[in-house]
Amino acid sequence: MKTFIRNILPVAILLAVLLASCKKEFLNTKPSNQASSELTWSDPNLSEAFVTELYNGLHDAELNQESMDCITDNALYNFGKQDIMEANISPSHLGWVNNTYEWNEMYARIRSANLALEQLTVSKLDKALVTRLMGEAHFMRAYFYNQLLRYYGGVPIVTTTYTLTSPDYTVARNTYAQCVDFIVSELDAANTSLTGLSQAKGRATADAAVALKIRVLLYAASKLHTPGGVASLKSLGSFKNPELLGYTTAAHDANWQKVYDLAKAFMLKGGYGYALDLSAPASAADGFINYQNSYLSRNGGEKEIIFARYFSNSKDEWGAWYGRNNCTNGYHGWTSSEPTQNMVDDYEMMDGTKFDWSKPAEAAAPYTNRDPRFYASVLYDGAPWKPRTSDGAGIDPYNEIQMGTYQTGSSGSPATYFGLDTRNGPIENWNGTRTGYAIRKFMDPNPAIVDQNTRSEVPSPLIRYTEVVFNFVEACLELNKEDEARTWLNKIRFRSGMPAITDGGDALLQRYRNERNVEMMFEEQRFYDARRWMIAPTTLGNKARIIKITGTLKPGKTVNIYRYNTDNYNYTYTVQDLDPGVENRTWDDKIYFPPISRDEINKNKKLIQNPGYN
Repeated sequence: MKTFIRNILPVAILLAVLLASCKKEFLNTKPSNQASSELTWSDPNLSEAFVTELYNGLHDAELNQESMDCITDNALYNFGKQDIMEANISPSHLGWVNNTYEWNEMYARIRSANLALEQLTVSKLDKALVTRLMGEAHFMRAYFYNQLLRYYGGVPIVTTTYTLTSPDYTVARNTYAQCVDFIVSELDAANTSLTGLSQAKGRATADAAVALKIRVLLYAASKLHTPGGVASLKSLGSFKNPELLGYTTAAHDANWQKVYDLAKAFMLKGGYGYALDLSAPASAADGFINYQNSYLSRNGGEKEIIFARYFSNSKDEWGAWYGRNNCTNGYHGWTSSEPTQNMVDDYEMMDGTKFDWSKPAEAAAPYTNRDPRFYASVLYDGAPWKPRTSDGAGIDPYNEIQMGTYQTGSSGSPATYFGLDTRNGPIENWNGTRTGYAIRKFMDPNPAIVDQNTRSEVPSPLIRYTEVVFNFVEACLELNKEDEARTWLNKIRFRSGMPAITDGGDALLQRYRNERNVEMMFEEQRFYDARRWMIAPTTLGNKARIIKITGTLKPGKTVNIYRYNTDNYNYTYTVQDLDPGVENRTWDDKIYFPPISRDEINKNKKLIQNPGYN
């Protein structure tokens, strides 16, 4: 024992000396995987990296596995009911909230933007770089605040970062009008800083700032946010703070003129838009290609993009798996976000008339002579698609979507065959469609792209030029400028091969609303449009409709390998409501403004809950 102590004592003394001499340095050790604030804001590359990280708040944008249209009448989510569609949400049970609208997520990004703006304001870096980065930070802060505003109504405006010495971390909600004014001022600042700059794809631009400003003002002018909007919702009772949800004076009326002026100037400036210069409808084939190019952002369709989230095969991101997540089970896809029959019925006939199930010819062939955008947007029974994988190629060598139940063999002694893309099919039937449809829009049609194991590089268009045109058309309608409204609405229709609209008055308004929904399906428009127009009870509240398809062999026919063929088959199309056990849709006026989380209310006693949740 004495020998052990004698030997270790010099080592202990040496360690004590070393520790005493370097304990200050030890405590000041810098993490090897993090940059300090001082270094970040003194280094141009690190400063840019910090601002670039703000864009991660966009997540997968519109190419999420679960589309925002699944909480509208347009679509259904295949893997579980949406409580918001059953009006079954509360402060303690928010249901599904897309991460780009979630309260904590957005405020975390806003805090990062606040920090960037604080540091860049006093930065000694190159002035041009600082100006650009500040412009991007202003834009992203405005974008995140607008996500919160259009989902919840007025929210707390926080423009500085909290510290450990902050006297109070609680803050009240700002009024709706104050939030609109703040977001507009942020976008004006971004526009000023970014004007004249050529930005890389996916980064904020001056044009994106103007286009988003048009959207913000359009929403602000809409019925839901007028003085009488919330007041008309009698089922919510007397809400004592209507200023949180909209304007309380007629001052909002000026927003329609602002939308008109800004959008018209934007369109006249040029530089954007694809195939919108036609004087007559394109052919049906060209209309299909035009629409596909516009949402794929290819072959000229790139000019539709004002602001987008881009994906690269070099990075494994969920939005790049949109094809796998949404293609049919017969292709080993998940059929996650499925169009409803409600949505399909909104596509007009090629002659511009409304599709009508009561017309025998249309009911017998519901996928014939429809708006070309239908064929470019929806995978339906009999639709041509990509080559099947090896386990499906022998069953379907024709590469056509099979959404029905068909007879095979001889007509005298038929067997029942369940289509490859159904919930009774032989390939991953648990991923089969519930509605009888799957989405095609945003999926790369290249047959070499095998969706279940290949990532896609189709961008998600967060703001596209056609939305600016629609916003202009809507302002025209509100300002009684019907000729201008029809002219620009028909430009969009001509591009897709549809005939001109000649209606006026309320009929023109309804045609516009349908056109906007069809053109911008799965682009996060419907949920907000139905609410701001206050038509949710008759749209979002509708029961989800689905289709059942059967193919019966005609007398004397024999088919060994099924293929859609009206010479061999009589087809029956039966529309019915979705099984209420899957999702029993209903509407409650409280859904116009979803609840703020109970945890947020408990943490911040200054917050006022939205009406209908107390």
